[in-house]
Amino acid sequence: MAKLKVEIITPEQIAFNEEADSVVMPTVDGEIDVLPGHIPLMTLAQPGELKVSNGGNLQHMAIGRGVIQVVEDTISILTDMAIWEKDIDIGKTEAALKRAEEAMAKKDFSGYDGEAALQAHISKQSAMIRVKSRR
Repeated sequence: MAKLKVEIITPEQIAFNEEADSVVMPTVDGEIDVLPGHIPLMTLAQPGELKVSNGGNLQHMAIGRGVIQVVEDTISILTDMAIWEKDIDIGKTEAALKRAEEAMAKKDFSGYDGEAALQAHISKQSAMIRVKSRR
């Protein structure tokens, strides 16, 4: 059976560089499932759950905003966050989300690079909580 080559890259690391049977990704246009032979595609990732299936094994990852490219059975995802479900500390994530929401309510952007950066932080924390709480 044909496989996909999947590369997930953040500014800090190569988070994933392996083969997979399929990948389900959160995009600005909704969730998409990519299988081998998929048409070429370029789209924007949004914070949410990415699912990698390989040989009956399903792995879950929280990703942030970024760019997704699918060309000839290769998926390249450049994102500002990629964290496997098993690595998410739900207590720390919930506390970070609470602090960020309080800062947003007070319009206090001093710990962030403005309102957009704070909103992005809230979106990423929320994505991690959704991924972790589903297991």
